[in-house]
Amino acid sequence: MPHSTLHQLTSRLHKDNRRITEPRQIIPGLLRLQAHPQPIRKIHSALPDPCDLATVYRPTNMLKSMAMVKRSNFGTGLQDLCWLVEIDECFPTALKKKIAQQNGFTRITHKLEFFGACLECQ
Repeated sequence: MPHSTLHQLTSRLHKDNRRITEPRQIIPGLLRLQAHPQPIRKIHSALPDPCDLATVYRPTNMLKSMAMVKRSNFGTGLQDLCWLVEIDECFPTALKKKIAQQNGFTRITHKLEFFGACLECQ
């Protein structure tokens, strides 16, 4: 796992008073090494020690609740996971106000997602 990813993860786990287990360390590293979202069964098979699927679901559910991974269904019926990176850049306030005004929106919010392979994964 890249050092920054492990540091980010351990910092968040310590902050939330959560244990740093081996699956919680390995799963984000596996996700970061892949260019595409990964099915949970593939993550399970990539773990170095044999374990049951619950050992994969528990940490991935925890990482999802911490907004560090995203779970998606790409039409396969399987849950695919990808590592999340928060980007500070966003829409300018003027653009949000314009969209809200043109559409009669109040309390406007938005969600914008980009998917891509980082430099370490390419």
